[in-house]
Amino acid sequence: MPVEQHKNPKSDIQIARETEIQPIREIAGSLGIEEKDLLPYGHTKAKISLDYINSVQDRPDGKLILVAGISPTKAGEGKTTTTVGLGDGLRRIGKNASICLREPSLGPCFGVKGGAAGGGYAQVVPMEDINLHFTGDFHAIGAAHNLLSAMVDNHNYWDNAQRMDRRRITWRRVVDMNDRALREITNGLGGVTNGFPRTDGFDITVASEVMAIFCLARNLDDLQERLGNIVVGHRRDRSPVYCRDINAQGAMTALLKDAIQPNLVQTLEGTPAFVHGGPFANIAHGCNSVLATSTALKLSDYVVTEAGFGADLGAEKFFNIKMRKAGLTPDAAVIVGTIRAIKMHGGAELAELKEENLDALKKGFENIARHVENTRKFGVPVVVAINRFSADTDAEVDLLRQLCAEIDTRAIMCDHWAMGGEGTMDLANEVVRMIDEEPGQFRFLYEDSLPLWDKARTIAQELYGAQGIIADQRVRNAFSKLQDDGYGDLPVCIAKTPLSFTTDPDCKGAPSNHVVPIRDVRLSAGAGFVVVICGDIMTMPGLPKVPAAEKIYVNKDGQIEGLF
Repeated sequence: MPVEQHKNPKSDIQIARETEIQPIREIAGSLGIEEKDLLPYGHTKAKISLDYINSVQDRPDGKLILVAGISPTKAGEGKTTTTVGLGDGLRRIGKNASICLREPSLGPCFGVKGGAAGGGYAQVVPMEDINLHFTGDFHAIGAAHNLLSAMVDNHNYWDNAQRMDRRRITWRRVVDMNDRALREITNGLGGVTNGFPRTDGFDITVASEVMAIFCLARNLDDLQERLGNIVVGHRRDRSPVYCRDINAQGAMTALLKDAIQPNLVQTLEGTPAFVHGGPFANIAHGCNSVLATSTALKLSDYVVTEAGFGADLGAEKFFNIKMRKAGLTPDAAVIVGTIRAIKMHGGAELAELKEENLDALKKGFENIARHVENTRKFGVPVVVAINRFSADTDAEVDLLRQLCAEIDTRAIMCDHWAMGGEGTMDLANEVVRMIDEEPGQFRFLYEDSLPLWDKARTIAQELYGAQGIIADQRVRNAFSKLQDDGYGDLPVCIAKTPLSFTTDPDCKGAPSNHVVPIRDVRLSAGAGFVVVICGDIMTMPGLPKVPAAEKIYVNKDGQIEGLF
């Protein structure tokens, strides 16, 4: 019987501290990386040099395994812990494996979510560093973004040689913190020496297009070119003004020169972990960097990575955007859920989740079934991983296995939170078996040549179960202009609530025949995709009434408490 999750007398941070962390040079050595190719940040974390990465490009790629999830609920699903646990499980069955994760954002760490380095005995360490400043990547990304913001306003202050319409400046500012007071501001106040007053605002750093570019760039040259392609505003004739028009891309690249090198850390069991980049999964593509994933594939036989939120957002963008841009091919997918969360999708209340409820489980199963069906549309073999709790009854487990069998997949019970890699060996064996015996034929959901409007409609119909999409004439005109301006071959990045297949976060399960309203469409020319905004999506979160920050402090021994 599994240990009751989240009631272990030891906290995640206590478990992490009690584990002996190997020197990072030893973790690198297990991948064949020599010490001279590391840029150490202390003894337990390091960056891998771009020169070394370039030297291994002729090696064959390992097998790429995606971990995605069901639509998130307050009951929790455990996608990151499963990613960590599966990597450890693969190593336990004798495979050369590593994992790839996103870096956590400070905003959620101090807001509602807390830390994002896994939990229990399925963690990446050093967890305090990873959850806070880490190697400074996010600070560098924020600095590069805000340098461009400053140069846009400076360009307008002096001579505005690009004839930019100050009413149509689209480039905002960023800070890696949840701060609702900064969503809409007025800058340039205080007289002529401070510039021209205009409406402005802040987004959280992980929502920056610079973050998306950082995570899709293949090398420094690619990074600089993409930064130059950022649209910062428009002239009165509506023609775009690019970052390269004000010559900011070189200095921005200089700020990102070290940050773009992937970070190497480890799990509690010593599995190599590439933790690098972290774009939002609802308004961007929600995956770790292409450089980290592609490097891991050159150094490991099996690489486990995760995509943000449910598979309708995370997996779709991983396949249609990241794989398209990176030229990589996934070999298997894991859909993560909990019996508790499935029952919530079936109508059970949060306070009732410890009680056996087969009816709610059967009804809520339609959510996980659709995620499995959706993932198969990309031609990838799929297995279901259930992050098990001790309150799950034998009858519930048996029913879930039966329901999964009826859609021709397996439900593997996982106890990695309490047991580490030992608790995911069954899942590891099944993933390897699928890759060996049921190889897929990966395909995109749509072709590049499909018009932008039709790409958005295809996603809504094929993955969300919708009848179609709707938008007012202003939005339709924006689609048409992007198409006419030569951006029609870009993939679309749907921005919507992660909590439902619809744009209503309270609509659970797997609703069908709804209509997806499109509120806006925005070009991310540097990242190379078009953002389609559905419903109310915020790019700057706010803190809750009682933020997690209130429980975080430094104890008398100089250790951080309350982080997770």
